[in-house]
Amino acid sequence: MGIYLGDTFPNFEANTTEGKIKFHDWLGDSWGILFSHPADYTPVCTTELGAMAKMAAEFEKRKVKVIALSVDSVHDHEGWSQDINAYIKKAPEKKLPFPIIADEKRDLAVQFGMLDPAERNKEGLPLTARAVFVIGPDKKMKLSILYPATTGRNFDEILRVVDSLQLTACKKVATPVNWKVGGECMILPNISPEEAAQLFPSYRTEDLPSGKNYMRFTPQP
Repeated sequence: MGIYLGDTFPNFEANTTEGKIKFHDWLGDSWGILFSHPADYTPVCTTELGAMAKMAAEFEKRKVKVIALSVDSVHDHEGWSQDINAYIKKAPEKKLPFPIIADEKRDLAVQFGMLDPAERNKEGLPLTARAVFVIGPDKKMKLSILYPATTGRNFDEILRVVDSLQLTACKKVATPVNWKVGGECMILPNISPEEAAQLFPSYRTEDLPSGKNYMRFTPQP
């Protein structure tokens, strides 16, 4: 089973390091990121949660709530959090700036299609893959990325993707390859030349051998 783009994200209940939550209530009218981890006390996961802890203010500025998931208990999460803080040179007892879901029975990992069949723990069970789900204020999934357990994620890229999703949710543009905030955007193909001129008076069209005027660039609106 899995979740697809445009699906309403399940309103699951779970125990976390910040108490029991019901996902839609916890999310409220914010954007959200749920990111999963193979297990507590593992090296790559520790670097990832450390990176997210250091970047938490950037996501908060964008009104994005962050929540992690691992297949261990809340008690294990609390102990592991001290290691994560020590790794990023924070006081070990400091609270992480996001909750961690306890998915001990792997119910959510199975429901969300997070398991990595190629990587297994010492008991022979499939590890949880490194999933990233971005959920909109409408509770629908806007993006999913699935990394194998052996490859750490790039959270700068996830932040860039959030910027693109939030921009394109309210403006009639798309973001081209390697786009960053402040870069040129592209006018959607279904926007007529007349509407494009009205919405984006400074837009330019790239001349192409085909003569088709589909490469339309505009300053970021």
